[in-house]
Amino acid sequence: MISKELAKKVRYIQIMTNKAVNDVLAGEYHSVFKGQGMEFDEVREYQPGDEIRTIDWNVTARTGHPYVKRFREEREQTLLFLVDLSASGRFGSVKNTKSEVATELCALLAFSAIKNNDKVGLVVFTETVELFIPPAKGTSHVLRLISELLRFEPQHRGTKITAAVDYAARILNRRSIVVLISDFFDSDYQRALGILSRRHDVIAASVNDAREYELPNVGLLDLEDPETGALISVDTGSAAVRKRYKAQGLARAEELRDTFKSMNIDHIEVGTSDDYLLDLIRFFKRREKQRR
Repeated sequence: MISKELAKKVRYIQIMTNKAVNDVLAGEYHSVFKGQGMEFDEVREYQPGDEIRTIDWNVTARTGHPYVKRFREEREQTLLFLVDLSASGRFGSVKNTKSEVATELCALLAFSAIKNNDKVGLVVFTETVELFIPPAKGTSHVLRLISELLRFEPQHRGTKITAAVDYAARILNRRSIVVLISDFFDSDYQRALGILSRRHDVIAASVNDAREYELPNVGLLDLEDPETGALISVDTGSAAVRKRYKAQGLARAEELRDTFKSMNIDHIEVGTSDDYLLDLIRFFKRREKQRR
């Protein structure tokens, strides 16, 4: 059973994302995530304009009339989310926390997937895998995923992306779409992610907050690392400190872009104060253009 408040949140996300999916995303999703190949559909009589290469010579010989084979796209795919819900995901300086944005991003893609008759699964991780929901189809299944993400209480604070990536590699027995959603406050995950991307279509979605690049001028400020508990005092009244902080944040973001580019992994950047629907649409347009 879920609380009335949680049910209200789930319903809100369903309404909000369904409108976006029906208006824009379902078609974009279909064009960007192609099926796994072609499968035989039927045999029918040859018609002017049909490819000669598609003639079924066995049926043609039996009937005395030319017949061709028809194929259709093997559309069904599996979309697996790897969602980082470590302690740093609870941060948000404007309206939403990073974990809330991650949940809504999952909802947008999940409803697009089931609209195209694909399966959707979920792995929630911190410094270890804490939750796995096997891929399945249907609206009720997606609503369950959203509910689990909204009410999830992590048992650990840290982040270990390799744990989730290795887990996905073990459970996926056919080529799938893997969406890794995290703020990527971690290291030494590149090798495992590169191995996963050789077999699966991996997309990295980095979720950030404006305060990770800009400090407000509010004097002496005590900051806590949510994943380690480490405390540090920062003089935000110092222009030099604010400048250095911004430079470090921008450098980290650029390093992340370079990392995914070097691995040939598609990358979406999403902010807690941004219109992530537009970010997603731009990503789909860019990906479709690159793959023509």
